[in-house]
Amino acid sequence: MFKKLLAAFLCLTLLLLSGCSLVKKSKKSDKNKGDEKTSVVEEEPKGINNLTGLEMDVNKQNLRPVAIMINNISVAQPVQTGINKADIIYETEVEGGITRLMAVFKDIASVGQIGTIRSARYPYVDLALAHDAVYFHCGQDNTYCKPHLRDIDDISIDTGTCGGTRISNGLAREHTLYSFGNKLLEGIKGKKIDTTLSSNPSWQNFGKEDENIAFTDVCNKVSVSFSTSYKTVFQYDSTKGKYTRYFGTTLRKDYVTGETVDVKNVFVLMTSVSNYPDGYHRRVELTSGDGYYMVNGTYQKIKWSKGSSTSPLKFTDEAGNTLKVNAGNSWVCLADSRTSQPVIE
Repeated sequence: MFKKLLAAFLCLTLLLLSGCSLVKKSKKSDKNKGDEKTSVVEEEPKGINNLTGLEMDVNKQNLRPVAIMINNISVAQPVQTGINKADIIYETEVEGGITRLMAVFKDIASVGQIGTIRSARYPYVDLALAHDAVYFHCGQDNTYCKPHLRDIDDISIDTGTCGGTRISNGLAREHTLYSFGNKLLEGIKGKKIDTTLSSNPSWQNFGKEDENIAFTDVCNKVSVSFSTSYKTVFQYDSTKGKYTRYFGTTLRKDYVTGETVDVKNVFVLMTSVSNYPDGYHRRVELTSGDGYYMVNGTYQKIKWSKGSSTSPLKFTDEAGNTLKVNAGNSWVCLADSRTSQPVIE
């Protein structure tokens, strides 16, 4: 009898131990499942676009910028395209009371059709040099600008060069030259020009991407009269948190996409603009001066300086402290302090 009881006890003990083992395994399995559910997937590292302070593909953050001369004569403004994708746009006087634009792109291959493309002028070469940019244009001022082009990696394009295409837009032939971002990049590589920056300093002292910089004084609208016939206007759109570009009272839109040109930062830099000895082409001093910084419906008076051809623009407040700039794209106006003081509303 005792032997039967002992055998039964041993069997029961084995069953209990087996059950414990199953429970442990089950708990371990549940734990593993829980780990799978709560496991954190590491995000790929983000790069920073040094022209805007915004996040971008880390594999593209060391790309060399591309600067392109854009036709801004009033008749050709309605057929402009691609400039709403630019990271920085510079505007200043050329000859005859008109202005020209230089659009700077960090990742040119991501941009579609761009134009219309026009000829180079001296001050834009200095502005492009400050970004170590590859400089695209269609021809140049042969008296003053052409010798300066030896100082920069420049490509003069026309029909059949670097994707240069004359596209009918209802205007004279001189206002019809376009290209495409991927074609421009192919042209750079074809000419064995380096597409990578040796160093990648931030263009300005950008704040964090989610930081909204604002000042005390209100600026819902700013008008810059480069001449009696050329007035660039920026109207603040609170729904976008950006300034929308107008030519006088006319809203300008992208010729291909119909999008407005909206910028986060507007800089108006006062300087001296005068004629070169030929009495025709315009000299724009790129040394230092007073200025204005518009962002988020507000503005602040600033100081600016540049230095050598390859030096970037430096912005400070009136006390000389480095200016903190909102992350985002920018439009920089260089206007004559004697005739083109901005009107801020």
